[in-house]
Amino acid sequence: MKKMTLRTLPALLLMAFSSAASASAFQLWEQSASGVGNAYAGSAAIADNASMAFYNPAGLTQLTGFQLSAGVAGVGPSYKFRDDGNSVGSGGSGGNGGNAGSWAAVPNAHFSWQLSPDWFVGFGISSPFGLATEYEDSSWIGRRQSLKSEVKTINYNPSLGYRVNDKVSLGFGVNYQTIDAELTTAVSSLNGDDAAWGWNAGALFTLSPAMRVGVSYRSPIKYTLTGTANGLSVKADVKLPDTFILSVWQQVSDRWEAMGDLSYTRWNTLKTLDVYRQDTGALLSGSETFNYRNAWRLAWGAAYLANDALKVKFGIAFDRTPTTNADRSARVPDNNRLWLSLGGQWKIGKASKVDLGYSYLYVRDPSINQSKLGTTLSGHYDASAHIVGVQYSTGF
Repeated sequence: MKKMTLRTLPALLLMAFSSAASASAFQLWEQSASGVGNAYAGSAAIADNASMAFYNPAGLTQLTGFQLSAGVAGVGPSYKFRDDGNSVGSGGSGGNGGNAGSWAAVPNAHFSWQLSPDWFVGFGISSPFGLATEYEDSSWIGRRQSLKSEVKTINYNPSLGYRVNDKVSLGFGVNYQTIDAELTTAVSSLNGDDAAWGWNAGALFTLSPAMRVGVSYRSPIKYTLTGTANGLSVKADVKLPDTFILSVWQQVSDRWEAMGDLSYTRWNTLKTLDVYRQDTGALLSGSETFNYRNAWRLAWGAAYLANDALKVKFGIAFDRTPTTNADRSARVPDNNRLWLSLGGQWKIGKASKVDLGYSYLYVRDPSINQSKLGTTLSGHYDASAHIVGVQYSTGF
């Protein structure tokens, strides 16, 4: 068995930030569970708790005093393979692998602090990317394509917001992000980790007391995993994508709010995962092919103020996959998905609130025809996902 082992992140942090993909490929929108109920529509414009800084640091200027927000989203994807009769596995046999998806937790914590009438600071810990697929049957017909695939990231994000005037606010943040990955098949195992820097920035435009428009950008982050393979020093470069968000929020009436979101993620930064010897630069066998294309996401949501303590949320979103039928992998059997979301927000006392949300993700059944190491995996997946989230926010 070929094996590459690199230094791992502290076990407690990795357990806390176990992740399963919910957006396209292995991007995670759940940086605040308060957005689950409206499918994260208006993410860069709503500005109702400290987690706003992840989606748009300019939104810090809408938060007075000291604000704290923390929560967790449970993500439960399901991936069940169905052989179409044309698969050729090792030895020509094997089952369908069972369900490769399982529940995982995506926690987050954010705070903001108003330094002066116009200056604000924030800090957040979250997990922007994550993946967890593991086939229940280690002798399944696609065991040379994938057995276990796990990617975990932890993002530390200090940010700064500045109110230029009553109409315009600007924001900027620095990101220190760690990654830990494990990719295994029946004949290989790869474990690697690294840490790298990135940045995010945004602007918030208050067009009227009842309408805000937000724009934000998160930079790509490039990692270089280094370690050993069979006693050799190796390295592997990975570049995770940048994302642009355009959001709008509007107070339609005393009781109704509406919000929308358009995001664009440049997944074409991820073509292959190649592992090289550091001394000679020779490419080792077992590289992974992705060939991702850029993808977009469109969301619409609304909220209804039922009474002074309860707000009801709902939303819908369409998330386009970056993968194609020709390059779909058993590690990430992704396809276009539709979000159907419902949630509620309860005020507790004068300055605290609790958000609960649920989303069902309908995933168009992905087809696969992946050849690797002399085997072919051909068929379809039955795919779907559930997301549940809870968030607590308070201010001082």
